[in-house]
Amino acid sequence: MRISGAVPSVVEPGLDPAWISRTVAVALDEDLGPAPGRDVTTQATIPRSATGVADLLAREDGTVAGLVVVPETLRQVAERLGLPVPEVTFPARDGDDVGGGRVLATVTGPAQVLLVAERTMLNLASRASGVATATRAFTRALEGTGAQVLDTRKTTPGLRALQKYAVRAGGGTNKRMGLYDVAMVKDNHVVAAGSVAGAVAAVRAAFPEVDVQVEADTTEQAIEALGAGADFLLLDNMPVPVLAETVRAVRDREGRDGIPAHVELEATGNLTLDRAREVAATGVDYLSVGALTHSAPILDLALDLRA
Repeated sequence: MRISGAVPSVVEPGLDPAWISRTVAVALDEDLGPAPGRDVTTQATIPRSATGVADLLAREDGTVAGLVVVPETLRQVAERLGLPVPEVTFPARDGDDVGGGRVLATVTGPAQVLLVAERTMLNLASRASGVATATRAFTRALEGTGAQVLDTRKTTPGLRALQKYAVRAGGGTNKRMGLYDVAMVKDNHVVAAGSVAGAVAAVRAAFPEVDVQVEADTTEQAIEALGAGADFLLLDNMPVPVLAETVRAVRDREGRDGIPAHVELEATGNLTLDRAREVAATGVDYLSVGALTHSAPILDLALDLRA
């Protein structure tokens, strides 16, 4: 693929181009100062007329995500510097598993643009690839169990769309995107509403179009939430034996007394990779793992200018 500023969207749903544009602009302002900004080292040592070729590569094994930001970053830097937009080829795509040393993209164009854009491209793609790599490890651990790994709202402010995109690139599933698309009734909401049933009823009355999930810490709370009309349950920090008991209790009630034929069950809390299959074996549908986005280390990427 040979492009000049287009976005190579390969993981669906892809990132909103308007979001990419805004995020790249903010990141460049951080690095260069207010637009158009400047790179005092690059602009002093490299002539505007100089051209070059650079390879974006992985320095370690992992799963790639965030390559979609590369063309827009180059485009914006070129515009700020008043130089032509570099051309990019992508021998790798978001979602690919790669080994250390693998070339992910090759960029050809004004050398000033390549070096000014370098850190912004790496910051975004390295962080996204770290999330995708952590997610891929969980999806592999869960293979054959029937359970899926979910992300949470524990994301870096301003980068939620990128991090949730990276979860998809790693084979995971997005839960709610924010507070606006799914209702999550937690203990504080129950206290404020007076009961689980009261909280669920209040959400149904105010926002009838949204799904309602209820958090439960015990089997009794889970059964109460079912009776209150929850669409699905978040089983929080339950020891594995209690979790298994709760799953059995819910499954025994499915399809009776107005309860759906299948209630989606999500386990959360201290879900480490080594416990993933044990938790999945209880029969839950999902494992939600905040660490995918709040604790995943970056994947080490580099931009090497060819001599």
